[in-house]
Amino acid sequence: MAEFKGFPKDFFAFFRELKAHNERPWFEENKQRFRDSVQAPMSDFIAAMAPKLARVSKNFVADPRPNGGSMFRIYRDVRFARDKRPYKEHAAAHFRHALGKDAHAPGFYMHFGPDEVYFGGGLWMPPPPALTKIREAIAAKPAVWKKTLTDKKFTKHFEGLGEGEALSRPPRGFDPAHPFIDDIKKKSFYAMREEGVKLASSPKLVDEVADTFASISPLMKFLCGAVGVPF
Repeated sequence: MAEFKGFPKDFFAFFRELKAHNERPWFEENKQRFRDSVQAPMSDFIAAMAPKLARVSKNFVADPRPNGGSMFRIYRDVRFARDKRPYKEHAAAHFRHALGKDAHAPGFYMHFGPDEVYFGGGLWMPPPPALTKIREAIAAKPAVWKKTLTDKKFTKHFEGLGEGEALSRPPRGFDPAHPFIDDIKKKSFYAMREEGVKLASSPKLVDEVADTFASISPLMKFLCGAVGVPF
């Protein structure tokens, strides 16, 4: 792996052009460019993040392999989608919990598009058993949940949880007057930091992401505890 020096200009140019030509012939003509300008720097970034992530928690995996690792595939699953565009118009990576294959656990997420760059962590649309555990943990420990969201580490980069989908009414069995009923109604529990292409194009990105992952650790600890996996 090469040293990560920031994503090259062609990384973002590739996705701008893909957005205008999201079709198989164009992608096939530009496949080697994709490997050189997108996959290779993504692998370098993930490899550079591995030791940084280990300092935040040893229970999350940064695997730089372009296939089967932390990097998401560029191919969209269009089998049941109205939108038949075959390719994702951004690059992304998910640093999964080591137990992620056996339990639906929180993870750290990276998203790089030509018009939007963001990163953070949490749990996106967990299945009912995990969702219920998180809601029950918030309901049972409101003081701990409040401390989590007001922790100085967390508020360094985040103003609160991401919006996401939520129930219109409190879930069955939960007190509508609970001080955190709005959080209990959420279907996802995550926080994201938005940045621009300038940071993503800089070698400083690795340290900024590592600092952000450290700042979200209070939320990640709470979520891990709720679903029964170590942080």
